[in-house]
Amino acid sequence: MSAFIDTLADIDNVIGDAATSAPAAVMTCHTCGKPLTGSVSDDFCDEPCQTSWLASLAESSPHDGGQSPDENQPEAAPVTPVASWLGAPPGVVSRPGYELLDAVTAFLNRFLRFPNEHCAPVVALWYAHTHLADRLYVTPRLILSSAEPGSGKTRVLEIGQYLVHKPEMTISMTTAAIFRLLLDGPVTLMFDEIDAVFSTRGGNNEDLRGLLNAGYKRSATIARCVGDAKSMNVQRFPVYAPVALAGIAGHMPATITSRAVTIHMRKAAYGDDPEEFLEEDVELEAAPLRAELAAWAGVVADQVATARPERPEGVRNRAAEIWRPLLALAEAAGGDWPARTRAACTHFVIDTATSQEESTGVQLLAALRDLFTAQGTDRMRTADILSALHALEEAQWSDMGDGKALNPQGLARELKRYDVKPVVFEPLNPGEKAGRGYVTFTTNGAQAQTGLADAWRRYLPPV
Repeated sequence: MSAFIDTLADIDNVIGDAATSAPAAVMTCHTCGKPLTGSVSDDFCDEPCQTSWLASLAESSPHDGGQSPDENQPEAAPVTPVASWLGAPPGVVSRPGYELLDAVTAFLNRFLRFPNEHCAPVVALWYAHTHLADRLYVTPRLILSSAEPGSGKTRVLEIGQYLVHKPEMTISMTTAAIFRLLLDGPVTLMFDEIDAVFSTRGGNNEDLRGLLNAGYKRSATIARCVGDAKSMNVQRFPVYAPVALAGIAGHMPATITSRAVTIHMRKAAYGDDPEEFLEEDVELEAAPLRAELAAWAGVVADQVATARPERPEGVRNRAAEIWRPLLALAEAAGGDWPARTRAACTHFVIDTATSQEESTGVQLLAALRDLFTAQGTDRMRTADILSALHALEEAQWSDMGDGKALNPQGLARELKRYDVKPVVFEPLNPGEKAGRGYVTFTTNGAQAQTGLADAWRRYLPPV
């Protein structure tokens, strides 16, 4: 045991001798290299040296491999934002316009069964246009009509109130109330059961009709006297606003339908039931879509406001005017939306223009064009024209009311508005007597008139 203790003592002696013989390590300042004798810091001899070292470190090149900000490049959001799993914040355009409009269309088709494939895209575009209506010169009216209740007219409005800009949904609203609503800028007016307002029993609604007629243009105002008898002033009320109108077909004034895109809704077929409409769920699901529509509209507003979109052949005058915002929005959206919207425009303006939407005179011009084309002639006697018109079983010419058929006086009266008059003309076949009737060409002198062909070009779409 004593031998072991002696060995440990020898080891301690060796270690002690080595420590004593080795020179002591001298700590020096990181900045100037002076010994740190008497310094309270283990790195610097005094405070100025520490400050100098920190300053040199700040001026040195970055330790990030050269990824420091480039002063010549604009600032940009990070490629992968923090907490990206939460999705885009409300009001941020996170996808192309065509994808957003596709989403709105799909949302509509969950709760509605439209008559054809053109309807839902047009409604989606109309919803979107309300968010930039204050930048447009024209806002098209949207009319939703049907032959019977329960066809989905009200549902379009109910969904729309959660997707459009500043919705005001109503069944009955006075003209004075609308004046005051619009003082602070356009709101989206959504009228349900409008057929009751404009029916023969709906009372005098000329003020409302005038407001809806004029208010499709941004420059429109209606003057009214305000104040009492002692201080009466004329005030011009702005009446420009997007408007949607839903009601049973047949009661809408023609002056409003001429400023509208009209969708004739129909009941869903038995067994083809849409998804159940729960308003509280729809409101919640529509909120992000509405925010995206508003944000996207803000991005494309300048482009849409100055656009001159391509329109289908035969779409002219007021029809071209009211479709321009929708066509421009479709072009801004991209994808297949420009082509889809032009197809929808052709469908609503050209293909499905019904006789109920046309005046009796225009219907007569169309019937005469068909008749003259079928006969392959440029002139027909009045008696032959009337005989052919009366033979059309489903037309109105054999019964113009009270069981009376269209007669020569009625035919002349209708066509006179288009500067078309009966004339005496030479027969086409030798040996026939001169006839009296109507011709397609212009005549001068005592029988001056423009001819049917001129009226066809002006008032009918191309064949």
